[in-house]
Amino acid sequence: MPIYNKLVRDRIPEIIAQSGKTSSTRILDEAEYIQQIRQKMNEELAEYKAAANDEEAMEELADMLELLHAAAVIHGADFNRLEAIREQKAEKRGGFRERIFLIEVEDD
Repeated sequence: MPIYNKLVRDRIPEIIAQSGKTSSTRILDEAEYIQQIRQKMNEELAEYKAAANDEEAMEELADMLELLHAAAVIHGADFNRLEAIREQKAEKRGGFRERIFLIEVEDD
């Protein structure tokens, strides 16, 4: 029996059961949950980096977005609040659409 020891989406135990298999799970405490969300973000980022095509990349981005939703709640907000902060930063500092790559800044 494979051992995973990782955070999974809420319906994964149900999906496993529907396939005729059994699994064991437990509910994480708050500190473990935060740690596992962060770990899962790194895992999904690595999968995004390794994506071979646009479709795979979009799947991984969707996973990362789901994790961002969960992380916002951990930090006492919701995705709308996170989006508002993103919009404020974009208005003040811009986004990343113009592909600007900073080479250096001359010190006085």
